[in-house]
Amino acid sequence: MIKITGAVKKTIEAEELSNYIGKTITIHGSIYKIRMMSGFAFVIIRTKRSLEQCIYSNEYTEYDIANLKEHMCVNLVGEVVSDERSKKGYEIRIKTVDILSHAEEETPVVINNKEVAASLETILDYRPITLRNEKERAIFKIQEGICIAVREFLHKNLFTEIHSPKIVYAGAEGGSNIFKLDYFGTEAYLAQSPQVYKQMMVGVYERVFEIGAVYRAEKHDTSRHLNEYTGIDFEMGYIESFTEIMEMETKMLQAIMEYLNKNYQSEITLLKVNLPVVDEIPAIRFTEAKELVSKTYNREIKDMGDFEPEEERLLCNIIKKKTGSDFVFVTHYPSEKRPFYAMEEPGNPEFTESFDLLFRGIEVTTGGQRVHNYKEQVAKMLKRNMNPEQFESYLMIHKYGMPPHGGLGIGLERFTMCLLERSNVRETTLFPRDMHRLVP
Repeated sequence: MIKITGAVKKTIEAEELSNYIGKTITIHGSIYKIRMMSGFAFVIIRTKRSLEQCIYSNEYTEYDIANLKEHMCVNLVGEVVSDERSKKGYEIRIKTVDILSHAEEETPVVINNKEVAASLETILDYRPITLRNEKERAIFKIQEGICIAVREFLHKNLFTEIHSPKIVYAGAEGGSNIFKLDYFGTEAYLAQSPQVYKQMMVGVYERVFEIGAVYRAEKHDTSRHLNEYTGIDFEMGYIESFTEIMEMETKMLQAIMEYLNKNYQSEITLLKVNLPVVDEIPAIRFTEAKELVSKTYNREIKDMGDFEPEEERLLCNIIKKKTGSDFVFVTHYPSEKRPFYAMEEPGNPEFTESFDLLFRGIEVTTGGQRVHNYKEQVAKMLKRNMNPEQFESYLMIHKYGMPPHGGLGIGLERFTMCLLERSNVRETTLFPRDMHRLVP
Protein backbone atom coordinates (compact mmCIF):
# COMPACT_ATOMS: atom_id res chain seq x y z
CA MET A 1 0.00 0.00 0.00
CA ILE A 2 1.20 3.51 -0.86
CA LYS A 3 0.44 6.23 1.64
CA ILE A 4 -0.17 9.65 0.12
CA THR A 5 0.52 12.42 2.60
CA GLY A 6 0.06 15.38 0.27
CA ALA A 7 2.21 17.27 -2.21
CA VAL A 8 5.61 18.18 -0.79
CA LYS A 9 7.65 20.75 -2.71
CA LYS A 10 11.17 19.35 -2.97
CA THR A 11 12.66 21.55 -5.66
CA ILE A 12 12.78 25.28 -6.30
CA GLU A 13 11.36 26.72 -9.52
CA ALA A 14 13.94 28.65 -11.55
CA GLU A 15 11.77 31.79 -11.47
CA GLU A 16 12.08 31.84 -7.67
CA LEU A 17 15.86 31.51 -7.39
CA SER A 18 16.55 35.22 -6.87
CA ASN A 19 14.55 34.96 -3.64
CA TYR A 20 16.91 32.32 -2.25
CA ILE A 21 20.29 34.07 -2.34
CA GLY A 22 22.43 32.75 0.52
CA LYS A 23 20.38 29.56 0.84
CA THR A 24 20.93 25.97 -0.26
CA ILE A 25 18.28 24.74 -2.65
CA THR A 26 17.47 21.82 -4.97
CA ILE A 27 16.57 22.34 -8.61
CA HIS A 28 16.01 19.83 -11.37
CA GLY A 29 16.63 20.01 -15.09
CA SER A 30 18.80 18.82 -17.95
CA ILE A 31 22.50 19.60 -18.34
CA TYR A 32 22.46 21.96 -21.29
CA LYS A 33 26.17 22.68 -21.54
CA ILE A 34 29.38 22.06 -19.61
CA ARG A 35 32.25 24.51 -20.05
CA MET A 36 35.51 23.47 -18.45
CA MET A 37 37.63 26.33 -17.10
CA SER A 38 40.88 26.47 -15.15
CA GLY A 39 40.09 25.03 -11.73
CA PHE A 40 36.30 25.07 -12.11
CA ALA A 41 33.50 24.50 -14.62
CA PHE A 42 30.28 26.17 -15.70
CA VAL A 43 27.38 23.72 -15.72
CA ILE A 44 24.34 25.21 -17.43
CA ILE A 45 21.06 23.62 -16.36
CA ARG A 46 18.05 23.79 -18.67
CA THR A 47 14.87 24.10 -16.66
CA LYS A 48 11.42 24.22 -18.21
CA ARG A 49 11.69 27.90 -19.03
CA SER A 50 15.20 29.17 -18.37
CA LEU A 51 18.90 28.35 -18.41
CA GLU A 52 20.56 28.50 -14.99
CA GLN A 53 24.30 28.99 -14.54
CA CYS A 54 25.80 26.65 -11.98
CA ILE A 55 29.45 26.51 -10.85
CA TYR A 56 31.37 23.30 -10.23
CA SER A 57 34.48 23.52 -8.06
CA ASN A 58 36.50 21.04 -6.04
CA GLU A 59 36.30 23.53 -3.16
CA TYR A 60 32.59 22.96 -2.53
CA THR A 61 31.32 20.26 -4.93
CA GLU A 62 31.07 16.71 -3.62
CA TYR A 63 30.87 15.09 -7.04
CA ASP A 64 33.29 14.10 -9.81
CA ILE A 65 32.84 16.39 -12.83
CA ALA A 66 33.98 13.52 -15.06
CA ASN A 67 30.66 11.78 -14.36
CA LEU A 68 28.59 14.68 -15.67
CA LYS A 69 27.59 14.65 -19.33
CA GLU A 70 25.51 17.02 -21.40
CA HIS A 71 21.78 16.14 -21.71
CA MET A 72 21.68 14.19 -18.45
CA CYS A 73 18.61 14.87 -16.33
CA VAL A 74 19.60 15.72 -12.76
CA ASN A 75 18.56 16.90 -9.35
CA LEU A 76 21.13 19.45 -8.26
CA VAL A 77 21.73 20.73 -4.73
CA GLY A 78 23.56 24.00 -4.48
CA GLU A 79 23.92 27.36 -2.80
CA VAL A 80 22.47 30.43 -4.51
CA VAL A 81 25.06 33.21 -4.32
CA SER A 82 24.96 36.80 -5.50
CA ASP A 83 27.10 37.55 -8.57
CA GLU A 84 26.98 40.93 -10.31
CA ARG A 85 28.74 39.46 -13.37
CA SER A 86 25.80 37.16 -14.04
CA LYS A 87 22.92 38.46 -16.15
CA LYS A 88 20.50 37.28 -13.49
CA GLY A 89 22.52 38.61 -10.57
CA TYR A 90 23.19 35.19 -9.06
CA GLU A 91 24.71 31.77 -9.71
CA ILE A 92 24.41 28.37 -8.08
CA ARG A 93 27.43 26.75 -6.45
CA ILE A 94 26.96 23.02 -6.88
CA LYS A 95 27.20 20.87 -3.75
CA THR A 96 25.89 17.49 -4.90
CA VAL A 97 24.28 16.03 -8.01
CA ASP A 98 21.80 13.18 -8.35
CA ILE A 99 21.72 11.68 -11.85
CA LEU A 100 18.17 10.87 -12.95
CA SER A 101 18.88 9.69 -16.50
CA HIS A 102 21.72 9.36 -18.98
CA ALA A 103 21.84 10.34 -22.65
CA GLU A 104 22.70 7.13 -24.49
CA GLU A 105 23.89 8.87 -27.65
CA GLU A 106 25.15 12.23 -28.85
CA THR A 107 22.37 14.44 -30.18
CA PRO A 108 22.13 14.39 -34.00
CA VAL A 109 21.93 18.21 -34.00
CA VAL A 110 23.82 20.60 -31.75
CA ILE A 111 21.13 22.27 -29.63
CA ASN A 112 23.09 24.13 -26.96
CA ASN A 113 24.32 27.02 -29.08
CA LYS A 114 22.44 30.30 -29.47
CA GLU A 115 20.91 29.06 -32.73
CA VAL A 116 20.35 25.58 -34.14
CA ALA A 117 22.74 25.66 -37.10
CA ALA A 118 20.75 23.39 -39.40
CA SER A 119 18.23 23.60 -42.21
CA LEU A 120 14.56 23.91 -41.37
CA GLU A 121 13.99 20.37 -42.66
CA THR A 122 16.64 19.00 -40.29
CA ILE A 123 15.25 21.03 -37.41
CA LEU A 124 11.80 19.55 -38.06
CA ASP A 125 13.14 16.01 -38.58
CA TYR A 126 14.59 16.14 -35.07
CA ARG A 127 11.89 18.36 -33.60
CA PRO A 128 11.65 16.61 -30.18
CA ILE A 129 15.35 17.37 -29.71
CA THR A 130 15.74 20.75 -31.42
CA LEU A 131 12.86 22.16 -29.36
CA ARG A 132 15.21 21.89 -26.38
CA ASN A 133 17.19 24.80 -27.78
CA GLU A 134 16.26 27.88 -25.77
CA LYS A 135 15.24 29.95 -28.80
CA GLU A 136 13.27 27.18 -30.48
CA ARG A 137 11.23 26.51 -27.38
CA ALA A 138 10.74 30.23 -26.68
CA ILE A 139 8.65 30.43 -29.86
CA PHE A 140 6.03 28.20 -28.32
CA LYS A 141 6.04 29.96 -24.97
CA ILE A 142 5.08 33.09 -26.93
CA GLN A 143 2.38 31.04 -28.66
CA GLU A 144 1.15 29.85 -25.28
CA GLY A 145 0.89 33.48 -24.18
CA ILE A 146 -1.22 34.34 -27.22
CA CYS A 147 -3.71 31.60 -26.34
CA ILE A 148 -3.87 32.57 -22.67
CA ALA A 149 -4.44 36.22 -23.60
CA VAL A 150 -7.19 35.29 -26.08
CA ARG A 151 -8.99 33.16 -23.51
CA GLU A 152 -8.76 35.79 -20.80
CA PHE A 153 -9.97 38.54 -23.12
CA LEU A 154 -12.89 36.58 -24.55
CA HIS A 155 -14.01 35.30 -21.16
CA LYS A 156 -13.90 38.87 -19.89
CA ASN A 157 -16.12 39.86 -22.81
CA LEU A 158 -18.66 37.15 -21.96
CA PHE A 159 -17.75 34.59 -24.63
CA THR A 160 -18.32 30.91 -23.83
CA GLU A 161 -15.61 28.46 -24.85
CA ILE A 162 -16.85 25.51 -26.91
CA HIS A 163 -15.28 22.35 -28.38
CA SER A 164 -16.81 21.36 -31.69
CA PRO A 165 -16.43 17.95 -33.41
CA LYS A 166 -13.60 17.44 -35.86
CA ILE A 167 -15.27 14.52 -37.64
CA VAL A 168 -18.14 15.98 -39.64
CA TYR A 169 -20.78 15.01 -42.18
CA ALA A 170 -20.06 17.82 -44.63
CA GLY A 171 -17.47 20.52 -45.18
CA ALA A 172 -18.19 24.00 -43.84
CA GLU A 173 -16.43 25.86 -46.62
CA GLY A 174 -17.47 23.70 -49.56
CA GLY A 175 -15.13 22.69 -52.37
CA SER A 176 -12.87 19.67 -52.64
CA ASN A 177 -10.18 20.65 -50.16
CA ILE A 178 -11.42 18.38 -47.37
CA PHE A 179 -9.98 15.16 -45.99
CA LYS A 180 -12.32 12.22 -46.44
CA LEU A 181 -12.44 9.27 -44.07
CA ASP A 182 -14.43 6.09 -43.58
CA TYR A 183 -16.65 6.53 -40.54
CA PHE A 184 -17.97 3.03 -39.89
CA GLY A 185 -19.01 2.64 -43.51
CA THR A 186 -20.24 6.21 -43.93
CA GLU A 187 -18.27 8.88 -45.75
CA ALA A 188 -17.18 11.61 -43.36
CA TYR A 189 -14.67 14.46 -43.33
CA LEU A 190 -12.18 16.22 -41.08
CA ALA A 191 -13.53 19.63 -40.17
CA GLN A 192 -12.32 22.56 -42.28
CA SER A 193 -13.37 24.92 -39.51
CA PRO A 194 -15.78 25.05 -36.57
CA GLN A 195 -17.89 27.50 -38.56
CA VAL A 196 -21.18 25.57 -38.60
CA TYR A 197 -20.99 24.78 -34.89
CA LYS A 198 -19.97 28.29 -33.91
CA GLN A 199 -23.10 29.60 -35.58
CA MET A 200 -25.25 26.93 -33.95
CA MET A 201 -23.93 27.88 -30.53
CA VAL A 202 -24.54 31.60 -31.06
CA GLY A 203 -28.20 30.62 -30.86
CA VAL A 204 -27.45 29.22 -27.40
CA TYR A 205 -24.82 31.42 -25.74
CA GLU A 206 -24.81 34.52 -28.03
CA ARG A 207 -21.00 34.72 -27.88
CA VAL A 208 -18.74 31.70 -28.33
CA PHE A 209 -15.13 30.90 -29.15
CA GLU A 210 -12.90 27.92 -29.80
CA ILE A 211 -9.19 27.24 -30.05
CA GLY A 212 -8.78 23.95 -31.89
CA ALA A 213 -7.45 21.96 -34.83
CA VAL A 214 -8.46 22.79 -38.41
CA TYR A 215 -7.85 20.56 -41.43
CA ARG A 216 -7.44 21.63 -45.05
CA ALA A 217 -6.63 19.15 -47.83
CA GLU A 218 -5.10 21.88 -49.97
CA LYS A 219 -2.12 20.86 -52.07
CA HIS A 220 -0.20 23.97 -51.21
CA ASP A 221 3.54 23.76 -50.74
CA THR A 222 4.25 27.30 -49.60
CA SER A 223 5.82 29.01 -46.62
CA ARG A 224 2.41 30.11 -45.29
CA HIS A 225 0.16 27.04 -45.64
CA LEU A 226 -0.37 23.94 -43.50
CA ASN A 227 -2.75 21.01 -43.81
CA GLU A 228 -3.42 21.03 -40.08
CA TYR A 229 -3.30 24.17 -38.03
CA THR A 230 -4.76 25.68 -34.88
CA GLY A 231 -7.70 27.98 -35.40
CA ILE A 232 -8.73 30.74 -33.03
CA ASP A 233 -12.39 31.32 -33.81
CA PHE A 234 -15.07 33.45 -32.24
CA GLU A 235 -18.66 34.22 -33.14
CA MET A 236 -20.95 36.88 -31.66
CA GLY A 237 -24.69 37.46 -31.96
CA TYR A 238 -27.02 40.44 -31.94
CA ILE A 239 -24.62 42.59 -33.93
CA GLU A 240 -25.73 45.62 -35.90
CA SER A 241 -22.75 45.65 -38.26
CA PHE A 242 -19.83 43.42 -39.21
CA THR A 243 -17.57 46.26 -38.09
CA GLU A 244 -18.35 45.23 -34.50
CA ILE A 245 -16.37 42.05 -35.15
CA MET A 246 -13.43 44.10 -36.38
CA GLU A 247 -13.64 46.29 -33.28
CA MET A 248 -13.66 43.19 -31.05
CA GLU A 249 -10.60 41.79 -32.81
CA THR A 250 -8.76 45.10 -32.45
CA LYS A 251 -9.36 45.04 -28.69
CA MET A 252 -8.31 41.38 -28.55
CA LEU A 253 -5.05 42.17 -30.33
CA GLN A 254 -4.40 44.97 -27.85
CA ALA A 255 -4.97 42.51 -25.01
CA ILE A 256 -2.59 39.98 -26.57
CA MET A 257 0.23 42.48 -26.90
CA GLU A 258 -0.31 43.78 -23.38
CA TYR A 259 -0.30 40.26 -21.94
CA LEU A 260 2.86 39.22 -23.79
CA ASN A 261 4.66 42.39 -22.81
CA LYS A 262 3.78 41.80 -19.15
CA ASN A 263 4.33 38.05 -18.86
CA TYR A 264 6.80 36.97 -21.55
CA GLN A 265 9.59 39.51 -21.40
CA SER A 266 12.31 36.85 -21.19
CA GLU A 267 11.14 35.24 -24.45
CA ILE A 268 10.53 38.61 -26.11
CA THR A 269 14.07 39.69 -25.26
CA LEU A 270 15.62 36.37 -26.28
CA LEU A 271 13.88 36.34 -29.66
CA LYS A 272 14.14 40.12 -30.13
CA VAL A 273 10.41 40.33 -30.78
CA ASN A 274 9.13 43.62 -32.14
CA LEU A 275 5.68 43.73 -30.55
CA PRO A 276 3.42 45.90 -32.72
CA VAL A 277 1.55 48.84 -31.27
CA VAL A 278 -2.16 48.24 -31.80
CA ASP A 279 -4.17 51.42 -31.82
CA GLU A 280 -6.98 51.98 -34.28
CA ILE A 281 -6.47 49.58 -37.21
CA PRO A 282 -7.04 51.23 -40.61
CA ALA A 283 -9.62 49.69 -42.96
CA ILE A 284 -9.97 49.84 -46.73
CA ARG A 285 -12.45 48.30 -49.16
CA PHE A 286 -11.19 45.42 -51.28
CA THR A 287 -11.58 47.19 -54.65
CA GLU A 288 -9.95 50.36 -53.34
CA ALA A 289 -7.06 48.34 -51.93
CA LYS A 290 -6.48 46.62 -55.27
CA GLU A 291 -6.50 49.95 -57.09
CA LEU A 292 -4.21 51.56 -54.50
CA VAL A 293 -1.58 48.85 -54.91
CA SER A 294 -1.89 49.00 -58.69
CA LYS A 295 -1.49 52.80 -58.79
CA THR A 296 1.32 52.98 -56.20
CA TYR A 297 3.47 50.26 -57.71
CA ASN A 298 2.35 50.51 -61.35
CA ARG A 299 1.11 46.91 -61.23
CA GLU A 300 -1.46 45.42 -63.56
CA ILE A 301 -4.52 44.05 -61.76
CA LYS A 302 -4.78 40.44 -62.91
CA ASP A 303 -7.52 39.18 -60.60
CA MET A 304 -10.31 41.38 -59.22
CA GLY A 305 -11.70 38.44 -57.25
CA ASP A 306 -8.95 38.04 -54.68
CA PHE A 307 -5.57 39.27 -53.48
CA GLU A 308 -2.28 37.87 -54.68
CA PRO A 309 0.24 37.31 -51.84
CA GLU A 310 2.47 40.03 -53.31
CA GLU A 311 -0.43 42.49 -53.31
CA GLU A 312 -1.02 41.79 -49.61
CA ARG A 313 2.63 42.54 -48.89
CA LEU A 314 2.62 45.73 -50.93
CA LEU A 315 -0.61 46.97 -49.38
CA CYS A 316 0.86 46.51 -45.90
CA ASN A 317 3.91 48.49 -46.97
CA ILE A 318 1.68 51.36 -48.09
CA ILE A 319 -0.39 51.33 -44.90
CA LYS A 320 2.71 51.13 -42.72
CA LYS A 321 4.21 54.20 -44.41
CA LYS A 322 0.95 56.14 -44.26
CA THR A 323 -0.29 55.26 -40.78
CA GLY A 324 2.49 53.42 -38.94
CA SER A 325 0.20 50.42 -38.45
CA ASP A 326 1.41 46.85 -38.93
CA PHE A 327 -2.22 45.83 -39.46
CA VAL A 328 -4.89 46.67 -42.02
CA PHE A 329 -8.46 45.46 -42.45
CA VAL A 330 -9.53 44.81 -46.03
CA THR A 331 -13.32 44.81 -46.24
CA HIS A 332 -16.13 43.93 -48.67
CA TYR A 333 -14.61 41.01 -50.53
CA PRO A 334 -16.40 39.81 -53.70
CA SER A 335 -19.27 37.39 -53.06
CA GLU A 336 -17.84 34.84 -55.48
CA LYS A 337 -14.76 34.42 -53.28
CA ARG A 338 -16.55 34.16 -49.94
CA PRO A 339 -18.36 31.12 -48.47
CA PHE A 340 -22.09 30.49 -48.89
CA TYR A 341 -22.85 31.79 -45.40
CA ALA A 342 -21.34 35.25 -45.98
CA MET A 343 -23.81 38.14 -45.74
CA GLU A 344 -24.06 40.19 -48.93
CA GLU A 345 -23.69 43.95 -48.81
CA PRO A 346 -27.15 45.60 -48.77
CA GLY A 347 -27.95 46.95 -52.21
CA ASN A 348 -24.70 45.59 -53.62
CA PRO A 349 -24.88 41.76 -53.71
CA GLU A 350 -21.64 41.41 -55.65
CA PHE A 351 -19.79 42.15 -52.42
CA THR A 352 -20.00 40.84 -48.86
CA GLU A 353 -20.04 42.21 -45.34
CA SER A 354 -16.71 40.52 -44.75
CA PHE A 355 -13.09 41.31 -44.09
CA ASP A 356 -9.56 39.98 -43.90
CA LEU A 357 -6.94 41.26 -41.48
CA LEU A 358 -3.46 41.61 -42.94
CA PHE A 359 -0.50 41.65 -40.57
CA ARG A 360 2.99 42.51 -41.78
CA GLY A 361 2.18 41.50 -45.32
CA ILE A 362 0.16 38.35 -44.76
CA GLU A 363 -3.53 37.58 -44.22
CA VAL A 364 -4.02 36.24 -40.69
CA THR A 365 -7.78 36.61 -40.18
CA THR A 366 -10.92 36.06 -42.23
CA GLY A 367 -14.25 37.16 -40.83
CA GLY A 368 -17.55 38.84 -41.43
CA GLN A 369 -21.29 38.82 -40.89
CA ARG A 370 -23.26 35.62 -41.64
CA VAL A 371 -26.61 35.08 -43.31
CA HIS A 372 -29.14 34.53 -40.52
CA ASN A 373 -32.39 34.43 -42.51
CA TYR A 374 -33.52 30.93 -43.55
CA LYS A 375 -34.93 31.82 -46.97
CA GLU A 376 -31.89 33.94 -47.85
CA GLN A 377 -29.51 31.15 -46.87
CA VAL A 378 -31.35 28.49 -48.88
CA ALA A 379 -31.55 30.81 -51.89
CA LYS A 380 -27.82 31.45 -51.73
CA MET A 381 -27.09 27.72 -51.54
CA LEU A 382 -29.28 27.02 -54.56
CA LYS A 383 -27.61 29.83 -56.48
CA ARG A 384 -24.30 28.02 -55.89
CA ASN A 385 -25.74 24.68 -56.96
CA MET A 386 -25.52 23.36 -53.41
CA ASN A 387 -28.02 20.86 -52.04
CA PRO A 388 -29.67 22.34 -48.91
CA GLU A 389 -30.69 18.83 -47.81
CA GLN A 390 -27.03 18.06 -47.11
CA PHE A 391 -27.01 20.93 -44.60
CA GLU A 392 -30.26 20.10 -42.84
CA SER A 393 -28.83 20.26 -39.31
CA TYR A 394 -27.08 23.56 -40.10
CA LEU A 395 -30.20 25.13 -41.63
CA MET A 396 -32.16 24.12 -38.54
CA ILE A 397 -30.77 27.16 -36.72
CA HIS A 398 -31.98 29.48 -39.47
CA LYS A 399 -35.38 27.80 -39.67
CA TYR A 400 -36.06 28.30 -35.97
CA GLY A 401 -34.67 31.80 -35.60
CA MET A 402 -31.16 33.25 -35.40
CA PRO A 403 -29.99 36.74 -34.40
CA PRO A 404 -27.79 38.79 -36.71
CA HIS A 405 -24.33 37.42 -36.06
CA GLY A 406 -20.79 37.13 -37.33
CA GLY A 407 -17.30 36.13 -36.37
CA LEU A 408 -13.80 35.37 -37.49
CA GLY A 409 -11.03 32.82 -37.62
CA ILE A 410 -7.31 33.33 -37.01
CA GLY A 411 -4.56 30.85 -37.84
CA LEU A 412 -2.51 30.67 -34.65
CA GLU A 413 0.70 29.45 -36.29
CA ARG A 414 0.56 32.00 -39.09
CA PHE A 415 -0.21 34.78 -36.63
CA THR A 416 2.80 33.71 -34.55
CA MET A 417 4.95 33.65 -37.68
CA CYS A 418 4.03 37.26 -38.46
CA LEU A 419 4.46 38.36 -34.85
CA LEU A 420 7.96 36.88 -34.66
CA GLU A 421 8.74 37.97 -38.24
CA ARG A 422 9.67 34.47 -39.35
CA SER A 423 9.75 33.45 -43.01
CA ASN A 424 8.04 30.06 -42.78
CA VAL A 425 4.95 29.01 -40.82
CA ARG A 426 6.61 25.66 -40.05
CA GLU A 427 9.03 27.52 -37.79
CA THR A 428 6.11 28.46 -35.56
CA THR A 429 4.31 25.11 -35.75
CA LEU A 430 5.10 22.60 -33.05
CA PHE A 431 4.89 19.49 -35.28
CA PRO A 432 3.94 20.61 -38.80
CA ARG A 433 1.61 18.66 -41.04
CA ASP A 434 1.94 19.48 -44.72
CA MET A 435 1.99 17.60 -48.02
CA HIS A 436 5.36 16.06 -47.22
CA ARG A 437 5.45 15.69 -43.44
CA LEU A 438 3.60 13.23 -41.23
CA VAL A 439 6.32 12.58 -38.61
CA PRO A 440 7.43 13.21 -35.96
